[in-house]
Amino acid sequence: MLNYRFAWLTGGWLLVGLVVYLSLVQHPPEPLSFEHADKLEHVFAYAALSIWFCQIYLTGRSRMVVVIMLVGLGASLECLQDWMGFRNFESLDMVANTLGVLIGIILVQTPLGRLFVLIEKAMR
Repeated sequence: MLNYRFAWLTGGWLLVGLVVYLSLVQHPPEPLSFEHADKLEHVFAYAALSIWFCQIYLTGRSRMVVVIMLVGLGASLECLQDWMGFRNFESLDMVANTLGVLIGIILVQTPLGRLFVLIEKAMR
């Protein structure tokens, strides 16, 4: 059980806000500069969100909700980009988002999935 659950949730929602902002801003930063680099950024962002929230929500059922919500977030943001007019809808971005979520679900089964517990233990 996490002692700082509220803090971890707050951090997670701030990360969601960052992903939403970067997905909808007209000229997002491009830290990687090779063809299709944005797909790697999508995978990384959604894997990070998946790992983050799956350390807070531990049951299989709640993790399934996390997966569904994150995949839905990615799809919704792609639709919003298309409606805004200055960004493009890309189905490959949705695939990259979903792949990231799935990678996160796999990685949370490794020691990485206990990162919050280890951080809290080190703080005691």
